[in-house]
Amino acid sequence: MEDKKFVTSSGIEIKATYTLAKPMTEIPGEFPYTRGIQKDMYRGRLWTMRQYAGFSTAEESNKRYHYLLQQGTMGLSVAFDLPTQIGYDSDHEMAEGEVGKVGVAIDSLKDMETLFDGIELEKITTSMTINATASILLAMYIALAKKQGADIRQISGTIQNDILKEYAARGTYIYPPKSSMRIITDIFEYCSKEVPKWNTISISGYHIREAGSTAVQELAFTLANGKAYLNAALEKGLDINIFAKRLSFFFNCHNNFFEEIAKFRAARRMWANITKSLGATDEKAQMLRFHTQTGGSTLTAQQPMNNIIRVTNQAMAAVLGGTQSLHTNGYDEALSLPTEAAAKIALRTQQVIAFESGVTETVDPLAGSFFVENLTNEIEAAAQLYIDKIDAMGGSVNAIENGYIQNEIADAAYAYQVEVEEATRVIVGVNKFTQEKEGITDTLRIDESIRTIQTDKLNQLKKERDNAAVTAALVNLKKAAESTENLMPFILTAVESYATLGEIADVMRSVFGEY
Repeated sequence: MEDKKFVTSSGIEIKATYTLAKPMTEIPGEFPYTRGIQKDMYRGRLWTMRQYAGFSTAEESNKRYHYLLQQGTMGLSVAFDLPTQIGYDSDHEMAEGEVGKVGVAIDSLKDMETLFDGIELEKITTSMTINATASILLAMYIALAKKQGADIRQISGTIQNDILKEYAARGTYIYPPKSSMRIITDIFEYCSKEVPKWNTISISGYHIREAGSTAVQELAFTLANGKAYLNAALEKGLDINIFAKRLSFFFNCHNNFFEEIAKFRAARRMWANITKSLGATDEKAQMLRFHTQTGGSTLTAQQPMNNIIRVTNQAMAAVLGGTQSLHTNGYDEALSLPTEAAAKIALRTQQVIAFESGVTETVDPLAGSFFVENLTNEIEAAAQLYIDKIDAMGGSVNAIENGYIQNEIADAAYAYQVEVEEATRVIVGVNKFTQEKEGITDTLRIDESIRTIQTDKLNQLKKERDNAAVTAALVNLKKAAESTENLMPFILTAVESYATLGEIADVMRSVFGEY
């Protein structure tokens, strides 16, 4: 047995025993924040318990949001359907078969009003998983907050707005990379002045991992993308001590318990050093704040109840790693969007960890573990090698344009799949401990009729709105896109006149082209 090698999912060798190379001197809440960004962490305030939800129409999703808020969720997290993500209205031919399927269909401010009916935006935080059309959805949210009488300087939440990982891993981009970066930095600039509590980007490793990367690659490519956004904002003349405070991150949490905890600790330390090297002197601008979602790609359609254990394991690792907010997946998500029952058990998983496990009572409980400290250092060193290589290529945009990041992820995904198929990596219920019959029948199905409902709503909207005001707003937006003016005020005006998402995206397509 002595010849058998034990390695993490990133290929880092695990030794049988560890000793500590040097004594621990780091303190939670102090640079470089390896041990957490607050001195008291969860003793002072628990992480935000979010449940990512959105499906069908705005009416249906609104019911689910009210249900989740009644069950004790602390923030909403909106999933949008594919046409909304890539800038098509529900009646567009490209939207056929996709309306309301993987998220909620939002075609105009009217849908946004319905989505948050009975929910005061000033009293909750909302995370929106939206990228290519983030500027439009954010404008709709701001417009709705204004209509509700909220002080938009007080509304808080996050837009994902991370286009680089779309080119590398996820695929919901519209415009070429350089035009997309311009829209993103316009959002940074606008929000820093008008909506200062809004997190203007959630730099996402999540989808990089879902596409098949290792933990080390997820960390490296995410931080490299983060550097690219910092540099783009600096080139625009923005102050890093102001805009870097509003950047947040979004990581995946997989099954390898200690590797994931070490990844989060290494991430904070690396980001603190990256921001400092680019001129950040404000503590808050050096802190890596992150949301975690348990690993969707780790869920199995076979024996789906096993996923409850996987999600619990991953959620515990995220909490021990010091996450600021957490979404736990439903056990049925390898089969469909989560049912109400699956969403509830996912939320209860977080609540049991928070209130029954005792892990929240001390800060960074695994600090000083010989194993965890060594693994944190090894993950940092392995991720730094990737970042140095990407820097040598001229940064993430170049590394994506020449296919480097995509190829690295594809190679890792292939290697993982080979291990599963050869059963050298055990997946319980898939390649070991299998059974003939699976015991789940109750899944959520989205009806095709939703496209008709949305199309009828669009036709009605176009009859009722002031079409001359819409045309004028779109003409002004086109002129702004052709110049170097900040696009956000023009997008907001268009949204408030009830221009549709597709109409606004088409104006920008006409200027920037498609990638």
